Amino acid sequence: MHQTAPLSEAARLRDRRLWRLAFAGMVLAMLIFGSNFVVSRHAVLNGLTSHDLLALRFGIAGLLLLPGFVAGGLKSCNEIGWGRGVLLAVMSGFPMSYLLLTGVTYAPAAHGATIGPGLVTVISIIGSVALFGAIITRQLIVGIVAVLLGLTCLGIAGTTHTNPSILFGDLCFVGVGLIWGMYPLLVQLWRLDPLKATSVVAVLSMAYLPFYALFFFRGFDVAPWWVIVLHGINQGVLNVILGLWLWSVAARRMGPAVAGRFPPTIPIIGTLLAIPVLGEIPSGLQVAGIGLIIAGLFVASWRRSPRPAA
Repeated sequence: MHQTAPLSEAARLRDRRLWRLAFAGMVLAMLIFGSNFVVSRHAVLNGLTSHDLLALRFGIAGLLLLPGFVAGGLKSCNEIGWGRGVLLAVMSGFPMSYLLLTGVTYAPAAHGATIGPGLVTVISIIGSVALFGAIITRQLIVGIVAVLLGLTCLGIAGTTHTNPSILFGDLCFVGVGLIWGMYPLLVQLWRLDPLKATSVVAVLSMAYLPFYALFFFRGFDVAPWWVIVLHGINQGVLNVILGLWLWSVAARRMGPAVAGRFPPTIPIIGTLLAIPVLGEIPSGLQVAGIGLIIAGLFVASWRRSPRPAA
C-alpha cells in the first residue's frame, strides 16, 4: 500500500504534463494553419506565384515523406490503396492547394482564413450526420446558419468592392472548403493513419513538378534565396508535416470534445495577423462576415467534455 500512492501520484503528474504538452502543440498547430494564409499572400505580393508555392509545398514535403511512403509499400500505396490515395490527393493535395494559393493571390488573407474553415465545418457536420449517424442539435444548426450568413456578407462585400478580383479569390476559397471538407471525413471513415495519408497526398502531388518545370519555372532569381527557403519551410514542412502531426497527436491526447474547440481560432489568427503584416483593414461588412463565421464556428464546434468515469 505504501508503494501504490507514489506511483499513482507520479502517473497523475505525468498525465498532466502530457496534457499541457498537447495543449501547447495544438496552439502551435493553429498558429501554423492560421498564419499560412497571411504568409502565402505575403509571398505572392512579393514576387512568388501560386505555382512557385505549390512546387515548394509538394517538392519539399514529398521528398521528406517519400522514404516512409516507399517503406509502406508502392503496390499498396503506403497501405492505403491507390484508389483511395488518388482521391485523398485530389482533396488535400494539388487541386485544393492550387485553389488556396490562387485565392490568396486575389483576395485578402482574412477571407481565406474564414471562408475555408467555415465551409469545412459545415461539410464536416453534414458528413458526420450522413456517414456516422451524428445527431443534429439546435447548437449545430445555429452555428451553420451563422457561418452561412457570414459567407453571404463576405460575398456581398466582394461584389461591391472596388477590386472585382476579390470575388474570384473568395470563390477559390469556397472551392477549398468544398474539397477539403471531405478529406477528414474520409480519413475517419476509412480509419487511416493521418501521417500515412499525408505522405500519400504529398508524394502523389509531386506529379505536378514536371509540369511546373516545363511551363512555370522562372529560375531561382525571382526572389532572394532566403525568401524561397523561408516559404519552402512554411509550405512543405510547417503546414504539410509539422502542423498535421501536432494536430493528430494533440487531438488524441486531449480528446475530440476539447480538440474541436481549437479550429475556430484559425480565422481569428489569420484576420488579426493580416492587419500588421499585410495592412489589410477589413471593411464594416467584411468585419460582420468574419465575425459571424468565427462565432458560428465556436458555436458549432463547442461540445461538453465527457465526465470522467467514476
